[in-house]
Amino acid sequence: MRVPIYVLNIRGQPLMPTTQRKGKKLLTERKAKVAKRCPFTIQLNYATGEATQPIKLGVDMGYTTIGFSAKTEQLELISGTLILRKDVSKKIGTRRSYRRVRRSRLWYREPRFLNRKKEEGWLAPSTQHRLASHHSLVKKLKSLLPISFKKVEVANFDAHKMQHPEINGIEYQQGELQGYEVKEYLLDKWGRKCAYCGKTDVILEVEHIVPTSRGGTDRVSNLTISCRACNLKKGDQTAEEFGYPTIQQQAKKSLKAAACLNTLRWRIVDQLGAEHTYGYVTKYQRNKLGLEKSHVNDAFVIAGGTNQERCRPYQVIQVGRNNRCLQLNRKGFKPSIRRQRYELQPHDFVKYNNSTYKVKGVHCYGKRVILKNVKGQDKSVVINNVELIKYGKGLLFSLC
Repeated sequence: MRVPIYVLNIRGQPLMPTTQRKGKKLLTERKAKVAKRCPFTIQLNYATGEATQPIKLGVDMGYTTIGFSAKTEQLELISGTLILRKDVSKKIGTRRSYRRVRRSRLWYREPRFLNRKKEEGWLAPSTQHRLASHHSLVKKLKSLLPISFKKVEVANFDAHKMQHPEINGIEYQQGELQGYEVKEYLLDKWGRKCAYCGKTDVILEVEHIVPTSRGGTDRVSNLTISCRACNLKKGDQTAEEFGYPTIQQQAKKSLKAAACLNTLRWRIVDQLGAEHTYGYVTKYQRNKLGLEKSHVNDAFVIAGGTNQERCRPYQVIQVGRNNRCLQLNRKGFKPSIRRQRYELQPHDFVKYNNSTYKVKGVHCYGKRVILKNVKGQDKSVVINNVELIKYGKGLLFSLC
């Protein structure tokens, strides 16, 4: 697949990308310099025209993964998935526990249980992190491409209807959310495949884990997705009697993801100044084009993609700079206070013996650095023998 080279003008503003051949020629003739390594971006050393084409960006909003794709009328220019961090809540909980212990030792400290209030529009830190991640991703893409149009697929989950699908009328009005389709939620929850045989290329239908004839309810915790053959074969058996004892446990998964996306969907659309679409529209267009279900393909369809030539996708991860002073001590217990911040951190890129490596970690009180995959295995070298190329922070792109 193609791998475009992204181009910045002499002032650092994005232009239309070019091919690898032309990018190499510009670097050889010293008409450009390397601005970023991944995605590979060059910056021109001379003034040039700034004519651009309309570029449409599609974003597939997600709880753990965000898909993105940008394209013109002829080509897809960039695509990939952003894997969101899953440790934000845990780190906040750890920090809270240490803070409470420290404050409890201050016997003269006044009570604070009545002077706390949340500002209007407050979001939980983990939810705020996801909102900021969507914004950071689009900001990063706009620094590479002159994007002129943005479109986001918003989720439409109704947690009240998930738990009580039989509720309607005035009882439903007492709920918090509206407009949810149970089958669409179940399709997302079970990976759009039969929960029993795993088939994906057949028509799927809603199935009761414990049949209603044996006391089962219509709540989402008692529903799954199955193909017609498995549904008929199962009959009046429970899922456990049918040979799948873990199905019931999987069906009781938390609705935290749905609630989070419900909270964020319109904030993301407003913050990005984007248009919006819905999942069923994306699904119809994707099936019409014969594309398999994936975040990248969904984002391509959201951007209005049809028969454009695709490019090689990126996988993006989020990396912090490891600025926390709390760490494990030599015996593996917390807290151990690091007296000074090490010069190199995990995910940094360094040069060693004229080759580029990624830093896996630092040890010996910052005197040695562990390089990842040196001749097939990790290697520890003296930190003075390596040369820093690029700090690993923010959003790190790597080709799939």
